Amino acid sequence: MVLSASGLSFGYRGEPVGEDVGLDVAEGSFTAIIGPNACGKSTLLRTLSRLMKPIAGHVLLDGREINDLPSRQVARRLGLLPQTALAPDGITVEDLVARGRHPHQSAWRQWSRADERAVAEAMAVTGVADLADRLVDELSGGQRQRAWVAMVLAQETPLMLLDEPTTFLDIAHQIELLELFARLNRDGRTIVAVLHDLNHAARYASQVIAMRDGRIVADGPPREVIAEQVVEQVFDLPCRVIDDPVSGAPLVLPLGSYGRLP
Repeated sequence: MVLSASGLSFGYRGEPVGEDVGLDVAEGSFTAIIGPNACGKSTLLRTLSRLMKPIAGHVLLDGREINDLPSRQVARRLGLLPQTALAPDGITVEDLVARGRHPHQSAWRQWSRADERAVAEAMAVTGVADLADRLVDELSGGQRQRAWVAMVLAQETPLMLLDEPTTFLDIAHQIELLELFARLNRDGRTIVAVLHDLNHAARYASQVIAMRDGRIVADGPPREVIAEQVVEQVFDLPCRVIDDPVSGAPLVLPLGSYGRLP
């Protein structure tokens, strides 16, 4: 397992948001974490990425306690897109994306052609190359989100943790970005993403973790987790689950009044 947790309790100022959580992320998998608002998804992701220390339990990266590893070593293995990322005032898109190369710099290795290539490719695949000279704080929400994704891509880590990566994006850009993550996953990148759209999770993920009230309710392939009973248990949402006519993945249809489809 490239990333795992056991007996994990996490939260703020010693007050647990989640308790006794255990999970395993296999190398090369695409894991989606789903659940209602305020169930602990983002806090779990921050703890897995070492932004927060656990109250109890362990997080292992490549089989080693993540909090015992040097920061630069973690940053070369794990890239994180937080839910609320803040850019310094006056920074351009290109400079923001270039910050993804910091883990690869050192006293004896300065900026290189490899860094230039990584930044250019990241901006190209996220569609922000034409915004390179624009200030980040002048961008729309969707443009800003794509710039942050480009920064994580430029980091070129084999493991990416993404907290609601499609926030602020219209449906076309959501699909475009998810297709990009799916392509990276097929090329060997391990992806862990907090997603709100159950149908996106069902279509793109190989593993789905469903959370409620700080605990994992279900963990497994999409067809096992994106099921009527689980969706109702996790979201209090009566629904029908059918096969997606395009992908064959589970497709959630919420029920309206009187148990009928809207």
